[in-house]
Amino acid sequence: MQIKKYLLGSAAALLLFSGLAAASPKIIYIPLDNRPVNLEYTVDTAKAAGYPLTVPPEKYLSNHKSVGDNEGLWEWLETEAPHAEAAVIATDSLNYGGLVASRKHHHLEKYLRGKIVRLDTLHKNNPGLKIYAFSTIMRTPRQSVASVEPAYYETYGPKIFRLSQLADKEDMEGLTETEEREKNQLTLSIPANDLKDWRTRRLVNLQTNKRLIRMAQRDGFHFLAIGKDDDAPLSQTHMEARILENLGNGMNKKQFQIVPGVDQLGLTLVTRAINEIRGDKPAVYPLFAPGTGGSTVPLYTDESAENSVHNQIIAIGGKIASSTKKADLILAVNTPDDGICRDSTANENAPYSNRANKEFAAQIADLERMKPIALADIAYANGADNGFMEALSHKKALLDLTAYSGWNTSDNSIGFALSQGILAKRMSEPDRLRLLKIRLLDDWIYQANVRYRVSLEMDRHNVKLKYDLGKYYNKILSRTNRLFKTYISDEPDVKGTDYTIEFPWNRMFEVSVRVNP
Repeated sequence: MQIKKYLLGSAAALLLFSGLAAASPKIIYIPLDNRPVNLEYTVDTAKAAGYPLTVPPEKYLSNHKSVGDNEGLWEWLETEAPHAEAAVIATDSLNYGGLVASRKHHHLEKYLRGKIVRLDTLHKNNPGLKIYAFSTIMRTPRQSVASVEPAYYETYGPKIFRLSQLADKEDMEGLTETEEREKNQLTLSIPANDLKDWRTRRLVNLQTNKRLIRMAQRDGFHFLAIGKDDDAPLSQTHMEARILENLGNGMNKKQFQIVPGVDQLGLTLVTRAINEIRGDKPAVYPLFAPGTGGSTVPLYTDESAENSVHNQIIAIGGKIASSTKKADLILAVNTPDDGICRDSTANENAPYSNRANKEFAAQIADLERMKPIALADIAYANGADNGFMEALSHKKALLDLTAYSGWNTSDNSIGFALSQGILAKRMSEPDRLRLLKIRLLDDWIYQANVRYRVSLEMDRHNVKLKYDLGKYYNKILSRTNRLFKTYISDEPDVKGTDYTIEFPWNRMFEVSVRVNP
C-alpha cells in the first residue's frame, strides 16, 4: 500500500514538474530602469510564480547616476529575441535610455524615428515573438527636483504645471477672460528658452508615441500600453493622452490601451504575458471601501479609482467578475471615506482606525475565508493608510492577504496588487508570504512611517539631502534601520521578520527591501 502511494505521488510530481517546465518559456523583460519596483520586485514576482525572466545586464539600464545604454540594450535584445516566446519591453529604455532620460533628453525626431523602424524590423525578423511593449506619456508634475527633470523645473515647475492646466482646459472648452490673462502672464514669467525646451521635448515624445500606435495598428506588437505618468484631471499629460486616444480610436483593447500610471506597467505586462501563455483570463471582482469608494479621484491621476481598476484588469489580460462568487480574485481597494486623498505624510494618517476602516477590515476578514484577496491601499499617496492597517491587524487579516500594495501613486498600487494577486496562485506559500512582507515593510513601515521621520530629521540640516544622500548614506541607513526595528517590534504581523534594506538610488524616496525566508 505504501509503495502504491509512493508511485502515485511520484507520478503526480512528474506531471507537476513537467507541466512547470513546459509552462516556463523564455520571456524577455527590459524594464524602465533599475529601481526595485521595475527590476528586482518584478523579476522576483515572476520567478516565484514559476516564470524566470530573461533580463539584460544591469549595466545597460538607467540608474541613479546615469542614463541607460540604449545601444547596448538593442544589441542584447536583438541577440536574445530569436530564442524567446515573449518580450515585455519598456520602449523608453530603447528610445531614450530610461524613464528619467525621457524627460531630459535632446534627441532629434529623426533619431527617434529610427528607433521605431528598428523595433519594426525586430518584429519582422522574429515573427514568432510576441512583443508586449509599453511607453509613457511624459508627466506634468506640480513640482519636482532637478535630478529627475530639467534643472529649470525646480524653479518654474509650478508655473509650467499651471500653464499646462490652462492649455488643457482651452483645448477642451475654452478659457475665460481671466484665465486667458493668467495664461499670458504665466507665459511671460517663464524664460522663453526653458518653455521652448519643455514644449519641444514633449512634442518629440508625443510624435514617438504616435509612431508606436501606428506600428500597433500594423500588428507590429502583440500588445501596446502607453502609461500616463503622474497625471492630473487638467494637465499636459491629460491632453496628450486624449490626442493619442483619438489616434488609437477603433483599436481593440486586446491590441492597445492607454493605462493610468507607469511604474507598475512592467509587472502588469509580464502578468499579461504569463496569463496568455497559460491561456488564463482571470476574473477579478473589485471591492471598494465604504464612502466615495470607486468614484474617488486620487492624487497624481486623471481617472477615478473605479476606472483605473477596470482599465488595469483589462491590461493584465483579465476580466471583471460580476460577483465575489464568480471571481478568481477579489481586488479590495481602500479609499478615504470622504473622497479626499492626501499624502501619507499628512497629520490625518495616524495609527487610529475610523469607522470606515473597521467596517472594511471586517468585510475583508470575512471574505478571506472564501476567496483570495489582493489589497490596493490608495487612501494616501506614497504609503499605507496607518489607521486601516491597524484595523486589518486587529482582525488578523493582514497575513492572509494574497497580495498588498500601497506605494507611490494609486495607479501603481492598483497594478502591483492586481498582478501579484493574480500570480500568487502559482507561488509556494513561503514565497507568497515573503512577497507580502516585502510590501508591508516597504509601503507601510517605511513609506508611511520611517521615511517621513528620518526625512524630518534631515530637513533640519539640509532640505535637499533626502534627494541625494551622498557621503551620509551609511549614517542615514543606520538611522533608518534603527527606526525600522522600533516599528517592526510594535507590529505583530511583521515582528521577527528577517530583512535587509538599502537605498538603491541614493535617496530617501525608495528603498529596496529583501525578506529572507
